[in-house]
Order: sequence, then structure tokens, then C-alpha cells
Amino acid sequence: MVANQNINSSKKILLHACCGICSAYPISYLKDMGYSVVVYFYNPNIFPVEEYQKRLDAEKTLCEHFGCELIEGKYEPDKYYDYVKGYENEPEKGLRCDKCFELRLSSAAEVAKDLNIPIFTTSMVISPHKNYEKLTAIGNKIAQIYNLEYLSTNFRKQDGFLKTNNISRSLNLYRQNYCGCKFAMKK
Repeated sequence: MVANQNINSSKKILLHACCGICSAYPISYLKDMGYSVVVYFYNPNIFPVEEYQKRLDAEKTLCEHFGCELIEGKYEPDKYYDYVKGYENEPEKGLRCDKCFELRLSSAAEVAKDLNIPIFTTSMVISPHKNYEKLTAIGNKIAQIYNLEYLSTNFRKQDGFLKTNNISRSLNLYRQNYCGCKFAMKK
């Protein structure tokens, strides 16, 4: 695990991005730390496909703004449904969400490993609706499997959530009203 160190500006980090709003401040923060940020948008949980496209478009706008490389993972909802099978009726923040985090962070670790990027993290931790400790534990577990480092930075600290909202508003990014999967949609 790496924690808030002075970083060589040539050091790359892979940021798993769940959406443009959540990744706005984390990109800025990581760049300020001296990282070269590679953004990985992998979210097979997002439903419907039109929602996925809106979030991807927002991420593209954000990455253009910050001059970051954006890698789009495959949109494979069937893989997500297979992965969370048996957990469909779990409440929000329950075991289904843990499985979803695991799927997406495992994919991020695979991409980081393939690209020889030694460190990865996720923008999901900025959301006040997500459990930072739980996501950090999942990220650290996956990092060990792939022999990588997981940067456990709580992007919410020092008004991070306010900052991410201000950046996304200034860029007029699309703002969603649910986490992403069909199970989380408000009825």
C-alpha cells in the first residue's frame, strides 16, 4: 500500500473511474501528487446502455480537460450479471456491491499489470455513498493477487467531494442519480 508520498512525476498510476463526477477531483489530486494518470473506465454494471454511454462521454470530456489517457474497458453486462448471480436481492451497500467492486477493481489490476503500471486506485472512494474502508480492503486484496500496489487515498478528505462536484459543474458533466446497476435504480 502506498500512502501520500512525494511521487516522481514520471510514475504512472491507473485510476479506475466509475463516472466523470467521481473521478474529477481524484484526477486533479493525483496529478498534483506528481502522478501521470491513466484513467480506466470499466463499468459493466451500468444499466441501461444509454446510461453507460452518458457516463463514458462525461469521462471523455474530463480526460480531455486534464490531458489524461483514457482506456475504455469492454462493456460486458452479462459478465457483471454472472458475477453477482445469487446476490440480486441484496440491499444497496451489501454483498452484491462488494462483488461489483471486486469485479471492477480486478479488471483494473489486470490492465495495470498488462501496462506495467505498478499502482492503481479507484474514484469510487470519493462517493459518500461508498464505504471507503471496504473498498480499500478489496483494493488491497486484489493488489496482492496481482503483485501491485493499491493507493488507498480517501479523496473525500479536505472537501474532496465538494471539489469534485465543483470541477464537474464547471465542465457541465452529466450527473447521474443512481450508482449504476439496474438493482440500484430508484423506482
